[in-house]
Parts: sequence; structure tokens; C-alpha cells
Amino acid sequence: MPNSINAARHSPVPLRLLLGLSESPDEALWSRVRATQLFAGRRLVLLLLAANLLGATVVAQLFVDAVPLRWLIGWCVAVTIVSVVVTVRRLRTEQFQEGVATLNDLHVTAIEGLALAGTWSVAPLIFANGADAATQLALWTVLCVLMTAAAVAMAPLLLAALSLIGGLAIAVALSLAMNHAYLPAVATLLFAGLLLANCITRARTLVMWRRSELTLSDRDETVSLLLGEHEDSASDWLWECDAQRRLCKVTPRFAAALGRTPEQLENMPLLQALAGPTWEAGTFSSGLRQLAERLKRRESIRHLSLPVFVGEEQRWWEMSASPRTDERGTFIGFRGVGSDVTEQRASTDKINRMARFDALTGLPNRLLVNEALAAALAEAEKWGRRAAFMMIDLDRFKAVNDTLGHPIGDRLLGRVSERLAQLISDTELIGRLGGDEFAVVVNDATDSARVRQLAQTIIDTLSKPYEVDEHTLYIGASVGVACSPRDGRTAETLIRSADLALYRSKDAGGGVFHAYEPQLHVEAEERRVLEIALRKALDRGELHLEYQPVVSAADERLTGFEALLRWRSAEFGPVSPIKFIPLAEEARLIGPIGAWVVRTACEEAARWPGDTRIAVNVSPEQLHNPEFVTIVAQALATSRLPAHRLELEVTEGVFMKEGTCAVRVLERILDLGVRLSLDDFGTGYSSLGYLSRTRFSSIKIDRSFVQAASKGVPEATAIIRAVVALAGSLGMATTAEGVETADELAMIRDLGCSKIQGYYYGRPLPVAEARAVATRAKPNVRAA
Repeated sequence: MPNSINAARHSPVPLRLLLGLSESPDEALWSRVRATQLFAGRRLVLLLLAANLLGATVVAQLFVDAVPLRWLIGWCVAVTIVSVVVTVRRLRTEQFQEGVATLNDLHVTAIEGLALAGTWSVAPLIFANGADAATQLALWTVLCVLMTAAAVAMAPLLLAALSLIGGLAIAVALSLAMNHAYLPAVATLLFAGLLLANCITRARTLVMWRRSELTLSDRDETVSLLLGEHEDSASDWLWECDAQRRLCKVTPRFAAALGRTPEQLENMPLLQALAGPTWEAGTFSSGLRQLAERLKRRESIRHLSLPVFVGEEQRWWEMSASPRTDERGTFIGFRGVGSDVTEQRASTDKINRMARFDALTGLPNRLLVNEALAAALAEAEKWGRRAAFMMIDLDRFKAVNDTLGHPIGDRLLGRVSERLAQLISDTELIGRLGGDEFAVVVNDATDSARVRQLAQTIIDTLSKPYEVDEHTLYIGASVGVACSPRDGRTAETLIRSADLALYRSKDAGGGVFHAYEPQLHVEAEERRVLEIALRKALDRGELHLEYQPVVSAADERLTGFEALLRWRSAEFGPVSPIKFIPLAEEARLIGPIGAWVVRTACEEAARWPGDTRIAVNVSPEQLHNPEFVTIVAQALATSRLPAHRLELEVTEGVFMKEGTCAVRVLERILDLGVRLSLDDFGTGYSSLGYLSRTRFSSIKIDRSFVQAASKGVPEATAIIRAVVALAGSLGMATTAEGVETADELAMIRDLGCSKIQGYYYGRPLPVAEARAVATRAKPNVRAA
């Protein structure tokens, strides 16, 4: 019904209906609207009569010397008769105010307008023929005033206004055109058009208002009828009480809803009827107490929910009511409506539970955990105690998902949640934040030793093996702990502190817990600020390359350089690669930075004489991007560097992500003619399978083995010998990193390494110095 009312208010009224040229589909409604139009047309009809009589008098004076007197008298009598007849007819339409009118009633008004237009057309077409300009101007002014008065008085009767204004305007324009006054003629027509447009707007506004009013009236009647039926057939009910809050005029439906008869409820206190068996005990619900307060203060009640006992069963009702007064303004009680909302409330409770509990594990979800933490912090502050928050992240859970599939992973999460639920007491809440992250809210963390013990117990319990679908699974857990008020006074800050502590636990290798320390926030903030600066470093030109020489172990001849990325920040000064390169990988900045390094290194190496090579370190993240091949190819093409002079150094971590495109990217790069070197061999996930499947040209021995061997560690020496032998059998060269002394050089030569890199032969050099060293290319390039 509201939609129909809005449509009646805002939908445009067709012009044909305003003019009364056709019937409406809803003729019953429009017959009443037309009656309103006729009634509105009588309100200013006396204004129109006065305008006609006054205008006729002025015109008679204008032409008293130019037109025969009998003509003027006859014309004035005709204008007077027509005007009076029209006025009388309009004044007789009072009966149409609340009645109905036919299309013919509107059509008659057009005849009235044409009659007035016809009598007035005599003045411009006959009287003004041959008159001087001043007289014609005066007549034009009178007729314009008359048309304006008609627009004001006859706007609701659009057909009559159109007949009078349109007919008179045509006569005036024709008269002016006959006297070659074409511009005033056009102006007259435009003026009349504006008047008619205004009439259409006013008529449409009136009709739309009346139509919506009638529609609303019909709706009220319909509602009244429906309310009459409501008492007999609807599931809701009406209730009424007197000034003493005793039930009166009890309806059968209200009584049936309470499981009583109307006679049993008549004159019973309303609160007693609703309280049921709790009335004698005095254990009232908060909703019933609110109702009592509203009744006592004689305030309106709007959608108040309260439990109601029907026999031994508890139902939920929603009640609304308004205070009533008699004709003298004396309060006589309340009248209202009520409805049983038990099913709706159950549905709402179910929705709320779904919104606050994890569907997989049945544990509270992130929303409820946050609410519980906020409540725990409020209670802790109120009673001067501490609350704690733990974040739990499962170790090695991703491997289960990747190898056995998500269904097994989901069942494993269910087992984890069962173990966690057994560990907590009534003062704690365990929840799942999402994925393999869980959380514990400790309401009372005054005993810090107990909090630490709980964290360790969680780790120990979750690290025990699981039996899931005939699979024995081993995972672990890392925990971060934060306590209020030291680590945060709000839920948001405490969660952030626990997250930073968890980050420290994961960095430590997992399987441990860490409590929050202010230094963690300092480090996190430093990383955040450093990341922002790193995002701008490339555009600001703060990154540059340094080049460390690589020489032949046999004759100390320069064979190439390794390009090393350096960052001199405008804010922080020189930043260690150990800091900013892992940050670039984590922030997904290594792609554009690595592409810049490849291009810059190739451009510089192209300036060096001979076959001096350039080695560039490549991040695993770069090789997992198929576009990296295009980046290398474009760098070689732009710099015109022969492909065999570019050597890309990769670590074994490239091969740790199964199912990625890293190996295919490496094969495509090798097809370009670029050389490939395995960096830091032996420090990570060494596997002979990688060496046999990928065409490496050299293996780099990490400096940790070189330093250990120089100190006489036999295991390190044995590893270097094994790597050299392995590389030789596969046709690969070996490069020893970190050679800093003559003794280390002699040892490396004895062990059979092909090339040497280290401070003994040169530190990383700025571009100008490296270019000078490459240009000299002497056998001995030892730096001072």
C-alpha cells in the first residue's frame, strides 16, 4: 500500500487527463479528482469577473472616439453578460467539493473559455484596426493583464484556461501581424505559452495532491477493515488495561495466547497475567520490569520484548501500547497490541550464533573473541586486575593442507579445537580467528606464572601426534602473549601486542611462546617506516650497485664482478642489505627492485672490455614470476651485453615451493644463453636432484665453510672437498666466498676451488672504481 501512495504522489499526470479529453482506468477516483478541479475553479472566479468588467471599461474609454457608440455599448454588454454567466456557473459548483464530476462537466468549461475569448477578440480585430500605436499598446496591455488574470483564476480548469488564453492570444497576435508588428505578435504568443505552462504546472500539482489524498483516504478505510478482521483471524492481539493497570475488555485471542479464558483475566493485574508462575516468587525478568516502569510513568511502549509464561512454557512476546485519556484529559489506562515472537527470536538467536561462532570448529570466532576481550579488559580495569590475550599459530599446518588436502586439514583443525577446549577454565575463552590461528582470552591474569604455564601447556598439547583418517600427523604451535594494562588497555592494542609477540615466536623457529616486549613494537614500527621509505627509494634514486671482484684461483686473473645492491636512505643513511632485502621480499617490492638491478648491472657490464662477467643475485620471488624472463631478455637487448657474460645467482630456496614455475623460468633463461650459479650451496636444503635437473655453470661455497675450514674444522674442509669433487664431475666451476687472508687463499687453492671472491682481492667497489679495475684487467687486482 505505501508503494501505491508514493506512486500517486510522484507519478506524472498525463495532460489528456488534466484536460479531461479521455477517461482514466480508475474512473471512480478521477471523477472525484475532477470535482476538486471544478471546485478549485470557483475560488477566484470573482477576480476574473472584476478583470473582465474593469478591462471592458478601459477598452471603452480607449475607443470612445474611434468606434461608434452603439458598437461599444453592445460589446460591453456582451462582455458583461458572458462574464456574469461564467461567474454564476462557477459559483454553483460548490456541490462538487466532495462529490464527483463527469468529463462533460469539464468540457462545458471549455465553452465558457471560448465564449470569453470570442467576445474579447472583437477589440483587437475590429476596434484596433487603424488605431494609432499608443492605443494599440494600451489595448495590448489590457489584454495581457486579462490573460494573466485568467491564468490565475482558471488554472485548475486547464481546458477553460487554454480556450480563453489561447484564443485571446491568437486574436491579439493576428491583429499585430495585420499591422506588421511581427515581433510583438511573437512575443504575445510566447507570453501566452508561459501562462499556459504555469497553468499546467498548477493544475498538475493540484491533481496530484488530491489524488494522493484520496488514495490515502482509501488506504485508511482499508486498514480499518483489516483491523476489524485482525481481531478475529490474526496471530497478534489487542489488549487494554485501566488506570490501576488491571486488564479490561479482554479479547478471546489475548486470553487464548495466555492459556486462560477472558473471564479469568478480567480485572487481573497485567503484570501478574504476564509473569505467570514467577509472580509469587518475585523473580521478574528485566523486560517485565521495564514494562512496569513504563506503565508506572505512563509512557508509550514501543516493541518491548519480554518473556511470558504460558503454563510451564516460556514464550517471547513483543508489546506496544499508548496511554489513553478521556475527553477531560484524565488518564484512563493503556491500549496496545502484542505478538508472539518466539520463533522469530529463536531465528535471531541462531543468526547471532552463526555470526559469532566458527562454523568449522564451533569455537567463538574473531568477532566474539574481540567482544570477550573488550569485556575482560573492562572488568580488569574495574577491579584493578590484569587480563591477558594469547595468539596461537599452528606450525607446519600448511604442509598438511598441501599434501593431504583441505578436508584432512579441516578435520585436523577440529581435533586442535577439541584439545584447546579441554585446557581452558571458566575464566578463559578460546576462539578461532581464522585459518590456523586461534586465540585465548584470559579474564584474570593476575598470576603471570599461570599464564606462562598455560601457554607452554598449549604448545605441548598441540604438538602431540594426531590420528586423522588413518594418518598420523605432527604439527606444533607458536604462541604470543600480551597482558593488560602493561601491553595495552584496549582490545585493539592488546591484540596487536600479542601478534608482535607471536611474530617473534615464529621467527625463533616455532614451538615456543614469547611475551610482548616494548622493543617488539619499536622494531615493528621501524620496519613499517623503513618499508615506506623503501617504497620511495627507487624513484628517489637512493639505490645503487657496488661491484665485488671475482678472480681465478689459479692465476688471480679478474674473471668478473658480483653486483651487490646498496641503499643510502635520505632519512636513515646507509641501510644494511640484511635489513632491507628481506623487507623488500616481504613487501613484494623485490620485483621492481630486482628488475632495476638486472638492467643497471647489464648496462654497466656492457662498458667493460673483454669477457668480464657480471653476476646478479636473484630472489626466489622473482623466479616465481613468469615475466622475469622478459625482464632479462629486454635488459640484454637494451644494453647489448652478450648473454654468456650475465650470470644469475640463485639459492636452493627457489626449489622449495612445489608446483611453481621457477624451474621453467630458469630453463627459459638458460635458453637465452645466460649462465646460472647456485649460491650458498650446503647451507640450506641441498639436494643433488637440483644439480642434475638444472644446468648450473658454477657452485658458490658459502663463506661460513671457508672460515670454519681455515680454523681447522675438519667437517668444513670435508664439505668443501666434496663440493669441489661434485662440481668437477658435473663440469661446474666452484667459487669460494669470504676469502680474506693469504692463508685462506692458499687453503682454497689446495682444496681445488676454481674462483675466489672476498676482501683479500677487493671489497665491493663503487661503479667508477670497478670500471677502472675492469679496464686495467691486470693479472693481480688485489685491492689495498
